[in-house]
Amino acid sequence: MVRSLKNPKKAKRKNKGSKKGEGSSSSSAPSVAAKVWQPGVDKLEEGEELQCDPSAYNTLHAFHIGWPCLSFDVLRDSLGLVRTEFPHTVYCVAGTQAERASWNSIGIFKILNISGKRRELVPNKANGDGSDMDSESSDSDEDDEEHGGGSGSPILQLRKVSHEGGVNRIRAMRQNPHICASWADTGHVQVWDFGSHLNALIESDREAIHGGSTVFNQAPLVKFSGHKDEGYAIDWSPLVAGRLVSGDCKNCIHLWEPASDSTWNIDPNPFVGHTASVEDLQWSPTEPYVFASCSVDGNVAIWDIRLGKSPAVSIKAHKADVNVITWNSLASCMLASGSDDGSFSIRDLRLLKEGDSVVAHFEYHKHPITSIEWSPHEASTLAVSSSDNQLTIWDLSLERDEEEEAEFKAQTKEQVNAPTDLPPQLLFVHQGQKDLKEVHWHSQIPGMVISTAADGFNILMPSNIEMALPANDASSM
Repeated sequence: MVRSLKNPKKAKRKNKGSKKGEGSSSSSAPSVAAKVWQPGVDKLEEGEELQCDPSAYNTLHAFHIGWPCLSFDVLRDSLGLVRTEFPHTVYCVAGTQAERASWNSIGIFKILNISGKRRELVPNKANGDGSDMDSESSDSDEDDEEHGGGSGSPILQLRKVSHEGGVNRIRAMRQNPHICASWADTGHVQVWDFGSHLNALIESDREAIHGGSTVFNQAPLVKFSGHKDEGYAIDWSPLVAGRLVSGDCKNCIHLWEPASDSTWNIDPNPFVGHTASVEDLQWSPTEPYVFASCSVDGNVAIWDIRLGKSPAVSIKAHKADVNVITWNSLASCMLASGSDDGSFSIRDLRLLKEGDSVVAHFEYHKHPITSIEWSPHEASTLAVSSSDNQLTIWDLSLERDEEEEAEFKAQTKEQVNAPTDLPPQLLFVHQGQKDLKEVHWHSQIPGMVISTAADGFNILMPSNIEMALPANDASSM
């Protein structure tokens, strides 16, 4: 249940993670060979420091929008359903956790000219051929010709809207990305229309419009005060535009049904089935009346809004708090959950009647799981973030192949001492962010992951992740 991000200080990133088997922890003494750093296992000796292996990434950029952000969402855009060529442009919305309640805002931002380079899995040189993108903002220290696909550094364009209290979680409607819902630590759920701000960003040219000093005052479309406590759980239906559920720390879930373009009918009678705080909510990707919830009580519940206010199914999912869940949009029988004890599990919902629906369980992380999300492009792949300052990417279809591993080591000529006890499904480990809180895939840029932490955002594209082309359609702003 670890969620707080009340840390206004910005820490400059000094190290980043790396591709499995190719990261490095190097000493200032040139005679010491590089090796992969394992958090919780390895210790830095005097004179040693962590260094990023740039060959592990197709792109890697860091930036911040002011105060730390506990939650954000990636906005669907009209720039193309599948974008594979650099430079890239992305739109996001994020809510702050400021030092004072009155200083909070929602940031609507655009990052353009995200440059990068597709890399070979087996580098031609010992240190790879890439750029060091270790920067506090969106700036790169390398010449853009080194990483290709653009001219100059990424450009951040930002507009801010005042928000009463810290933003616990924020989500954009899939069908209408300019409509966003925010959970405030004041106990209110609000729905906003950021259409004018998005239009301003869309129409802006390549000049940075850092709106750091300008905070727009805007009234929300709806401000719901029916919850008895603050909360973190909220989700828009991917199938019914405007349908929303919100859950609070007092175990209550409220259903929102759209009445028009700017009004909602909110059921005052909550769904109650958990005995403790509702931590996360996820609508089914295929059933318009079905959603899932998880709770501090250790349970995951499946609900059908046509069947009353009690869950259709309740599962004891973890021994500790269940912090986050994600429902696979490409394999709708699969639901993943992450726990406070650092473990995460994958369940096949078709096996619920048989009792044991767990098809995979991992205990790699030793600190609470803070975010988990299935890839929108590959059914077997998911991203996980943890309080251990690691962002990991997993491919459940992978199995250990000793012959293939031997061949890879021969090709790389043992350039890095890779650990041998990592799970074969662990595809990528990214480090360097402090107190990771949330991770999202970009639904229109295969392989792109964005994460938020106490010291800002990262945009990364691991070089060993080749995504299939998505079959779903895109909405326009």
